[in-house]
Amino acid sequence: MPLITDPNLIVGMEHADDAGVYRLRDDLAIIQTVDFFTPIVDDPYLFGRIAVTNALSDVYAMGGKPLTAMNIVCFPVGKMDIGILRDILRGGIDQMREAGVVLVGGHSVEDDEPKYGLSVTGVIHPDRVLANRGAKPGDRLIITKALGSGIVSTAVKGGVAEPAMQRRSVATMMELNRKAAELVSERDDVHACTDITGFGLLGHAMEMIEGSETGMIIYSGAVPHFDGLQELIEMGIVPGGLVKNRKYRQHQVEQGADCPDWMYDLLFDPQTSGGLFISLPEAGAQELLAKMQDAGIADAAIIGEVVPYPPGKIIVK
Repeated sequence: MPLITDPNLIVGMEHADDAGVYRLRDDLAIIQTVDFFTPIVDDPYLFGRIAVTNALSDVYAMGGKPLTAMNIVCFPVGKMDIGILRDILRGGIDQMREAGVVLVGGHSVEDDEPKYGLSVTGVIHPDRVLANRGAKPGDRLIITKALGSGIVSTAVKGGVAEPAMQRRSVATMMELNRKAAELVSERDDVHACTDITGFGLLGHAMEMIEGSETGMIIYSGAVPHFDGLQELIEMGIVPGGLVKNRKYRQHQVEQGADCPDWMYDLLFDPQTSGGLFISLPEAGAQELLAKMQDAGIADAAIIGEVVPYPPGKIIVK
């Protein structure tokens, strides 16, 4: 399908980036994104907060600042208590308030299944845009949130998730990537950035090097994750999206002998409202990690590096 071109379009649809970026003038560009989904938790208020956090994350991943948003609502009027919708929207606006984002409108349709999310507009200097490509050999890779939300959601549906695991998963999904993005935006040495969502860590990592002359090493033992996941994975309690992600990318990923099977599977787990994934030189990565931890981003960790060989492939150790 031929794409529409424009000299002011900085980031479009070509490389599956997190959002579109359009230059308005030499010192100002807007970032635009949209995201919505069906409930992933039973509490409608928490669902609203998670959905908003997830939608805002795409702007943060581009290095920008979200400013305004519009609600996207699907709801089965007449089949579900309207109070549920009220709680979803209340959760959403509370999360927007925390992020400093202004709700300016929205659109709703009647649907058999509730869905909620946002269309978001942010701003950035045209020279400060971060893309999901551009990682360079020698870079270190930082992730800012623990993995496992997809598996936990599946375990909740099956009635086998421990309450503590549920609470941590919900708290992680509601955690804004705002602090991390602000620390990233202060730097001039970040080569690439994205957020970890539906394609899992390895899927989004692969997007960072696909078609390039670089490869990647992920140190599985350094990857932050929720406690208790090993047992669930070994019981076969995994989302269908994990299986699809693994099937799609496994020919581009080499599992090392030191990486256990359950951890390898976890790296394909589709995340909802996951953390940022950042590529920058080693010295800068150590400095950024320290600042993130000082800022309270407790799960932030250096989990890998960019290497010149094998190009276009990830080795998991």
